[in-house]
Amino acid sequence: MDDDKQKEKLLTDLEARRQKIKEMGGKARIEAQKQKGKLSARERIDILLDKGTFHEIGMFAKSRGALASEDVPSDGVITGYGEINGKKVYIYSQDFTSVGGTLSETHAKKICNVLDSAMKTGCPVIGINDSGGARIQDGVEALSGYGQMFYRNTLASGVIPQICAILGPCAGGAVYSPALMDFIFMVKGISYAFITGSRVVKAVLSQEITDEELGGAAVVQKKAGVACRSEKNEEECLQNIKELLSYLPSNNREKPERVNWGNNPERVDDTLFDIVPANPSKPYDMHKIIQKVFDQRKDGKKNYFELFPEFATNIITCFSRLNGWAVGIIANQPWVKAGCLDIDASDKASRFIRFCDAFNIPVINLVDVPGYLPGTDQEWGGIIRHGAKMLFAYSEATVPKITLTIRKAYGGSYLGMCSKDLGADVVLCWPTTELAVMGPEGAAPIIFRKELEKAENPKEVLQTKIREYREEFANPYRAAEHLHVDDVINPAETRIRLIDALETMANKKDRRPEKKHGIIPA
Repeated sequence: MDDDKQKEKLLTDLEARRQKIKEMGGKARIEAQKQKGKLSARERIDILLDKGTFHEIGMFAKSRGALASEDVPSDGVITGYGEINGKKVYIYSQDFTSVGGTLSETHAKKICNVLDSAMKTGCPVIGINDSGGARIQDGVEALSGYGQMFYRNTLASGVIPQICAILGPCAGGAVYSPALMDFIFMVKGISYAFITGSRVVKAVLSQEITDEELGGAAVVQKKAGVACRSEKNEEECLQNIKELLSYLPSNNREKPERVNWGNNPERVDDTLFDIVPANPSKPYDMHKIIQKVFDQRKDGKKNYFELFPEFATNIITCFSRLNGWAVGIIANQPWVKAGCLDIDASDKASRFIRFCDAFNIPVINLVDVPGYLPGTDQEWGGIIRHGAKMLFAYSEATVPKITLTIRKAYGGSYLGMCSKDLGADVVLCWPTTELAVMGPEGAAPIIFRKELEKAENPKEVLQTKIREYREEFANPYRAAEHLHVDDVINPAETRIRLIDALETMANKKDRRPEKKHGIIPA
């Protein structure tokens, strides 16, 4: 056989092998995947990445375990790198059609290689989980594979963004790699995440519960606070991962890309003040403030990307843009629990603060908080240690921190939402702001107790004293006199003043004492 024919034979064989592997578990298993309303592992990559940019790594990998003699395409996981809107990312996508996407020694090694390469090159990593868990036939080798993944997830934390989409079952030890990543996306109806499934719960606790009730997408976000988003379908999930990435830098050495949405930085909004009721006890939706103040999109979509929109809804955590710069927003939501801080809100906010700080994203705090949520559930549940996480996260953060108090900030929650004392670089207030150790309704009866005891009409005198306290002590000007507040601003000029503060602090340098790492409250 001459050289040309030999080469042609080799190339034909190569292409045939590739095509065989790309068929994954075969037509029947792919069809079964479709009937469950799920995309295949390769379709997910195709939707997520820019067309023609995917480069596969480890296509011909095979298990060395008990299934080594069987044909398991790519050993149940597709790995490689590509681009999303021109930004290079590494990716792995588990293939449920190939032995249930179970994890073997080789399967885990492929994922570890992706994580190693992503850290070396400073690229985000996206993991798509759809797996039956550890491959039983591989025994301890499979468990070791999980451990090696957990180790790398931890090393990559704060170095590169790690995003996980759970698009099928994820149980037992498999849930901990996603838990160690920065963001978890799930899809209603097809995604499940739990340590022990419903059958184990029934066997051990005699409790009747379905997998959907135990660890479905809505439950894992709303009740557990594990998933940051629960989407309607896979396409929406993958598109939202793309949107999230648009706010993030590729690694901790970079700043997020500035994106001009064509907004006027000098925009004044005289309607902004109308959103907030004069009565400090009346609720309003803080989302409306965000929509008006921050950059607005020309495509009509929301101008913010919210994380955990159904968990701890008394606080909002989201990304948006201010004069093109990506910013992280932490905002009390008066519409829910009056915007009080509680256990879940503290956990949600503190993790978001630390992520923003790790990846050079400025933090803007929109404050309207009456205090910490009272009650035995909160106290016995550890609100002290959970609330301390926010204090720790704000104090630790060295990115620009800008605080705008819109209506009130009382007691410890005044500190908990990033006051000057916790390192806020710029603190602004609207003239509606009340800053005090406690609200006027609680403070007046204590301060004016003797006068109230002597009064002929204590109720009428109390209302007068509450008004006096609010006007004399609980206003922003008293705090401004002692430099706890930098300025009291016209609400219409909020956007202008926030942009000015952000750009003034753009090159901020803030050193911390040398140490291995801090010890965040558990």
